[in-house]
Amino acid sequence: MGSGKSTALDALARLGALTLSTDAVVHSLYEQQHVVDQVVGRWGAEVAPAGAVDRAALARLAFADGEERAWLEALIWPLVGTEVADFRERSLVHAPRPRAAVVETPLLFEAGMENIYDATVAVIASEELRRERASKRGHEAADERHARQLSQQEKAERATYVVTNDGTTAELEAELALILERLAA
Repeated sequence: MGSGKSTALDALARLGALTLSTDAVVHSLYEQQHVVDQVVGRWGAEVAPAGAVDRAALARLAFADGEERAWLEALIWPLVGTEVADFRERSLVHAPRPRAAVVETPLLFEAGMENIYDATVAVIASEELRRERASKRGHEAADERHARQLSQQEKAERATYVVTNDGTTAELEAELALILERLAA
């Protein structure tokens, strides 16, 4: 959290990649009636007061308890997996052919999903910068979420490529352009 995955995804799109944010997929799922119904059935109407899941309310309930988080992940992750598979299929027939098809997956290694991709990129940043970015974005339950994530070093060791995002967006984009070139070779 706060390493710049979304900024990297935007840069990859500018560089000609077809992109998908699993965060955006989850946000969309939280508006779908079948998901709203299950979440309300689990935690009550206060988690969806306007007909869509209130992510802040959900975070307070789901991320505070391992069993509750596991229930939510069991509901959401298979739906996200289906969307990722559909995206991959669409990318194969997309015209014009993109330089790459890129999926931003925040808990990729934690979910054991790295094997479904041809290559992985870990976007890392200094701890101080990550915390600053996360607090600016108002992440609810940030400390708990951070605690259940693998360390940046573990992610870097498991990834095919590692990009350090402590500089400017232009510097990040330049590093990502090099990775796209390597993937195309």
